Amino acid sequence: MPPKSKAGGAKKARAPTKRKLAEEFPPGEVLTDNAKKKWKLGSPVGQGGFGLLYLANEDSSGSVGAAAPYVIKVEPSENGPLFSELKFYMRAAKPDLIGAWMKSRKIDYLGVPKYWGSGFHEKGGKRYRFMVMDRFGTDLQKKFEGNEKKFPRKLVLQLGLRLLDILEYIHDHEYVHADIKASNLLLSYTNPNQVYLVDYGLAYRYSPEGVPKEYKEDPKRCHDGTIEFTSIDLDFDVSTNDAGPPSIKTPKRKKAEEKGQSADETEGTPAKKRRAPQKKDVNGAKKTASPAKRPAKKEAQASSEPAVKKSRGRPKKNS
Repeated sequence: MPPKSKAGGAKKARAPTKRKLAEEFPPGEVLTDNAKKKWKLGSPVGQGGFGLLYLANEDSSGSVGAAAPYVIKVEPSENGPLFSELKFYMRAAKPDLIGAWMKSRKIDYLGVPKYWGSGFHEKGGKRYRFMVMDRFGTDLQKKFEGNEKKFPRKLVLQLGLRLLDILEYIHDHEYVHADIKASNLLLSYTNPNQVYLVDYGLAYRYSPEGVPKEYKEDPKRCHDGTIEFTSIDLDFDVSTNDAGPPSIKTPKRKKAEEKGQSADETEGTPAKKRRAPQKKDVNGAKKTASPAKRPAKKEAQASSEPAVKKSRGRPKKNS
């Protein structure tokens, strides 16, 4: 028997397109970036999202060893996360930009990974996108859990100062990270006293050319990031920027507006009195509101009684 159709004939919504997983390349595969520079892959060292991370080095006759200073992230070209991350790196993470900013702030290092190159690679009839980055060590989340979930106070303060430098740099270059967490804070591979903020797949350009984007809802970005750390703005489908929240409406305000209440009444403060709209006559001219008439009884009393000045304090006794 044919399947019964649902009542109302409603069609099922299509499921979002699944991202493809990257296939593993053999060690020794050579990739050529957009600047025609060649990079040689070593063994895979991890998987990020839907891409693979490989040890890498500049192309040479030798193989890529365990001490390789670079990693290359490879994803199928149809996937989106690496494309979004690339936009940030190409605009804000070039070595000369980072170096100039460090010099202007007189700091010894900045925890933003440097962009070394990117491009496309074809293999087996498939196209892949790749990006070359610095190699890093372990992340802070693993360090935290391995230390009985405790960090010394001095270490926390030092981390906070370094993170402020990182965020200041990112914001100065018109971006917000949008996924800050301990597992995205990696230690340098060569210097464990340096920490870097990585994974810019959700980075958002909030102020292109210095003009903040409009603060509005965007269902496509709803609940982006890690749920434990997602900002309340993203919970309301609002893209992050620095323009403030003039357009956001909390559920409490929305319900109040549906009932006809003002926003002030919902926040526990008395509502502001509003002027009545001006009436128009038949010819379209505005009529000015006439002053309210006093009751006739009071007017009569006012005309019959002499004007007496009101004084403060007790009335004086007659001598």
